[in-house]
Amino acid sequence: MSGFIPSAESFAKGVLATASTAITIGAGLVYYGQNYLIYPSAYFSLGPEADIIHRPQADYGLPSEELELKTPDGVLLRCYLLYQQKDLPRPKRMASIPLTPIPTSPNETDDEFMAGRPTVIMFHGNAGNLGHRLPLGMIFSRTMRCNVLMVSYRGYGKSEGSPSEKGFQIDAQTALNFLLSDPRFSRTQIFLYGQSIGGAVAIDLASQNPTKIAALILENTFTSLPNLVPDVLPMLGRVSFLCHQKWDSASKAPKLPAKMPVLLLSGKDDLLIPPLHMQRLRDHFHARGEDNVTYFEEFPGGGHNDTCNAKDYWSKVAHFVGSVVHSVPYDTTTPIAP
Repeated sequence: MSGFIPSAESFAKGVLATASTAITIGAGLVYYGQNYLIYPSAYFSLGPEADIIHRPQADYGLPSEELELKTPDGVLLRCYLLYQQKDLPRPKRMASIPLTPIPTSPNETDDEFMAGRPTVIMFHGNAGNLGHRLPLGMIFSRTMRCNVLMVSYRGYGKSEGSPSEKGFQIDAQTALNFLLSDPRFSRTQIFLYGQSIGGAVAIDLASQNPTKIAALILENTFTSLPNLVPDVLPMLGRVSFLCHQKWDSASKAPKLPAKMPVLLLSGKDDLLIPPLHMQRLRDHFHARGEDNVTYFEEFPGGGHNDTCNAKDYWSKVAHFVGSVVHSVPYDTTTPIAP
């Protein structure tokens, strides 16, 4: 009978071999398979609605352009531009989103009105595509009367190419360069709005263009991907150094201009990116020095993908945008015109 019972030594060797195999497989997954984990919508269909790409004019009836932007490395990005007009038409969908009236001069043209409004560049999360975020773009457009450039990263939506950190950085810069070169938008205040990995894209773009960006709005993003791995995949924490997609926002945040306003929006029940990451980002932004322009808002019940539906979320965003536009303190108790 004793022959069927492994010795303590052979059992230990078996456990060690199993653990080593698991770590080796995990290391390979982190190094070679991380793009599939980080940018899943570029490789997999994540549901029946995942591959549907709604269009602003055809599906929503929004004044818009479907932009084709060519990056310096030859990738074609197909993005959406929701532009302002003095009188925006009633949309086909989401008509309940209120339209804020803006006083205008009878002699003012639509292009002049457009040029006088702030512009938001939207960087979405790693799931889905820009068409799924059209309702969010509509809130910026109708409630805050902002022009909205909705970026479709390479590999996402109908954009060409394959996703990567370097590629997304090029895509973001291409979008900003378009605005800066277009006379309709070249003098507008430019806000960056980023959700999840889009927040990392926004922070990076602001760090590369510190004098071009008026303010940042960041939702449920992380300090860096290597820091996130132990929280999301604890068993791979020891090999997080193999993560070559860094998105190191923690090191970039303190280098942004001390006077650049930042609004951090954190879902307290985010199970994908622990809220501690947003709290640490707040501390990194505070490290800019005499920082009195970093604002932190928490939303009870807010999960990773639905914080934008939380009570008072959009009123706080609107107050922030209004405070920057009118150069007044961010105070959610005081009404501010768009």
